[in-house]
Amino acid sequence: MRILVLSDSHGHVAAMERAAALSQPDHILHLGDCLRDADALCRRFPALPLTAVPGNCDYGACEEPEKLIELGGQRIFLLHGHTRGVKHGIDRARYAAEEVGAQILLFGHTHCPLVDFDGSVHILNPGTAGGIHHAATYGVITIGEEGVSCATYCL
Repeated sequence: MRILVLSDSHGHVAAMERAAALSQPDHILHLGDCLRDADALCRRFPALPLTAVPGNCDYGACEEPEKLIELGGQRIFLLHGHTRGVKHGIDRARYAAEEVGAQILLFGHTHCPLVDFDGSVHILNPGTAGGIHHAATYGVITIGEEGVSCATYCL
């Protein structure tokens, strides 16, 4: 299973469309800032399932700010990052993921791509699909018989 992970698109839907075309995912996860971009991506690729959480710029969003989902037999904890203060370190987010039994932690908010594995939890920040102050980036999770791999890519 291939999962496309996007965050902080800030109106740059075309970049997300390129990432989807390049990665050929089975599922898309959008980590907030801006949910309307995730909606636009759903309209562009209606056959692709998409799960999203709101970010700090998604004012008035009714969505849960954090979600625990299961894909490919892996428990994935999604959040934008502002609810756990990831700009000041990821420990609070990591502990929350461990508390809910997640094997994969996904967050955005910092606009800086990150891939890490601490021996128990895979951690991925796809960076920013918006490319506002940084290069536009996205993440891909591959879940297969060999296990889980996470990577980030520049657009």
